[in-house]
Amino acid sequence: MLLLSVQNLSFKEQGRTAIDNISFDQLPLQRIAIAGETGSGKTSLLKMIAGLLQPTSGAIFLNNERVVGPDEQLLPGNPGIAFLSQYFELRNNYKVKDWLAMANKLTPSSAMQVYKVCRVDHLLERKNEALSGGEKQRIALARLLTTAPKLLLLDEPFSNLDRMHKQLIKTVIHEIGQKLNTSCILVSHDVGDLLSWADLLLIMKDGKIIQQGTPRELYYYPSNEYIAGLLGDYNLIDLGKYPFFKKMFIREMPEKKIMVRPEQIQVSADSNFGIPAIIEHINFHGSYFELLLNINGINIICYSASGKYNIGDQISISINL
Repeated sequence: MLLLSVQNLSFKEQGRTAIDNISFDQLPLQRIAIAGETGSGKTSLLKMIAGLLQPTSGAIFLNNERVVGPDEQLLPGNPGIAFLSQYFELRNNYKVKDWLAMANKLTPSSAMQVYKVCRVDHLLERKNEALSGGEKQRIALARLLTTAPKLLLLDEPFSNLDRMHKQLIKTVIHEIGQKLNTSCILVSHDVGDLLSWADLLLIMKDGKIIQQGTPRELYYYPSNEYIAGLLGDYNLIDLGKYPFFKKMFIREMPEKKIMVRPEQIQVSADSNFGIPAIIEHINFHGSYFELLLNINGINIICYSASGKYNIGDQISISINL
């Protein structure tokens, strides 16, 4: 049985098509991530799913019941869907426990489990105005979860967070599905935050879903350069124009443009290994080194775990796809 079904959804605003005929389904507890450049329509799509924005056409169903838009009811929103905007607010002059209690529909023990998963159980006696940004976000999230939603929608939950709080909210979001059995859809423009979390990744551009699949499928087999660049660094290798690159590949490759991730390139000091390249620049990234290589006047980048190489070294590289 489907949890969510989005069917031929479109939205036009001031004559501009913001969402263009989008359809997808979500199974219970399936983790869906939606990514795309700024202005691609991600937040508009999320708001329509939440019942906060009226679709121009199409329909949304939660557990086979249609989600109605704000033009069709007095109070916008759906009681089975919680939406956490990136612009959430907490009222000042409230203790955290009182602010949470105002929305709570759970038993005391179930509510406390939510507080623990959201890492706010130690903040209950604090005042809202005395909290950090990351703490406020987790409290806003906990408040939504105490309404017992069937589906949680998260709009850019990693924005404006330092590394420590970003890692913490990633852990919280993972445990929301694992420990609270709440299904999630998460929107972000930074796909690197989504690759390790999502079961299904949807890529948007100009109001359309242009590719969908598992994060691994989209990362290694993007359908175009927009998707490749959105998911991380890549090299565009034109085997038709520069046939000498064919010697890099372990197996026979067709004469076409191929997108290769830097970590797919193997580096060796052995001159009999692959084809020669000169190191022009080295960037240290902590767990790996990024090497800018020159091959017959063409630059490509690769990653190496070893710090033994220096600028000007001649190395050899190969690719095993």
